[in-house]
Amino acid sequence: MATLSRSIPADRMAVLFAVMLVAAAGNTAMQSILPAIGAKLHIPDVWVSLAFSWSALLWVMTAPYWARQSDRRGRKALMALGVVGFMLSMAFCGLALWAGLAGYLAAGTTFIIFALFRSLYGGLGSAAPPAVQAYVASRTDPEERTQALSLVSSSFGLGTVIGPAIGPLFILPFVGLSGPLLVFALIGLIVLIMLRWRLPDDVPRFAARGAIAAYPTAAGSPASASNDSDDGMVDSDAPAPTPLRWTDKRVRPWMLAGLYGGQAQAMMLGVIGFLILDRLELRPRPDEGAAMTGIVLMAGAFATLLSQWGLIPLLKPSARTAVLIGAALGASGLIITGVAQDLHGIVIGFALASLGFGLFRPGFTAGASLSVPRRDQGSVAGMTASINGSAYIVSPAIGVLLYNWHPMVAYGLMAGFCGWLVLWGWSALRLDQPETKSP
Repeated sequence: MATLSRSIPADRMAVLFAVMLVAAAGNTAMQSILPAIGAKLHIPDVWVSLAFSWSALLWVMTAPYWARQSDRRGRKALMALGVVGFMLSMAFCGLALWAGLAGYLAAGTTFIIFALFRSLYGGLGSAAPPAVQAYVASRTDPEERTQALSLVSSSFGLGTVIGPAIGPLFILPFVGLSGPLLVFALIGLIVLIMLRWRLPDDVPRFAARGAIAAYPTAAGSPASASNDSDDGMVDSDAPAPTPLRWTDKRVRPWMLAGLYGGQAQAMMLGVIGFLILDRLELRPRPDEGAAMTGIVLMAGAFATLLSQWGLIPLLKPSARTAVLIGAALGASGLIITGVAQDLHGIVIGFALASLGFGLFRPGFTAGASLSVPRRDQGSVAGMTASINGSAYIVSPAIGVLLYNWHPMVAYGLMAGFCGWLVLWGWSALRLDQPETKSP
């Protein structure tokens, strides 16, 4: 890491990497154990899913605000705010769940308190990623910036692998299933101490704005690492550009593609923990169910990273090709998952679907970006971030409701979204309009 940037020493880059990694790893570790906790407390599955929906809604609502505040209040201060929000949320949620599992609180009261403390993560945790990216961009030379930003942004994707992998290892005596949350709260405290101790809040060398990171989910996508070297520079003599609208015919097909695929992926992630408990008959043994869920989520995260860090750089598919092939693989994987009756089949189906979504999401993002000229890149980036985040607000809960009605209704809808995306996108997703040419 020492060779990445003359402006940021290796020890400081390690702190920035840790800030991004812990935010994603802690959230995905919680995803791997929460269905088991709900089963142990006899909480309806949909309420468990809504706890994540509430956090995702707050993340989407507050992330743009914190991205702006990092330019005014300082990047280190906003990183610290995000880590504190993560740490307190994990600690208080862990204590609330421990009290409920130990019988000190009623099940309904436990989950109400849990949802309230999740607000700290959704409302404050979103402050850290844009502050980290802005800190790096403002202290690196333009020729080194992309590599440095890729490093810190990749930690978000790495966290989606680490969280489900190590979360079940922290199911400890006495604290039980709440152990992973308490351990990640301690890890957050260590990261906060490192941040305060090793990272100076110096004057930046370049003006830069951090990108808004999508809500971290298991088998999700790493945060975007793009940041142009001339961010924030404006030609005062140039005419004011026409605001980019959602109805703009250049971006509308790509936004619809992101909507279809995003809903399917969000439902898949919302349902998978409950499917594992039911298909493997683990509801009477929630601790074992949490371990099995962690294995499946880890397999999906590895498949996602394989597609984004292996297949895309190797094959260099066009944006349209990545979306269509990704959606086709996603549909196939969802069908396999929906009919699987053992762990082997669930892992294969979930990993195949995650591989497909790992191709689809970068293709959708790249296609939207390539559909407009340079002056509209900020607007289209905000639109894609909104599409990505909005999928996790209601779709997981809808998926769980349909799953409880009949599993194949839920998985049929997910596969239907992907299948429709392939059929519709074959003719709708094009980048040959004259409007896509930069002026």
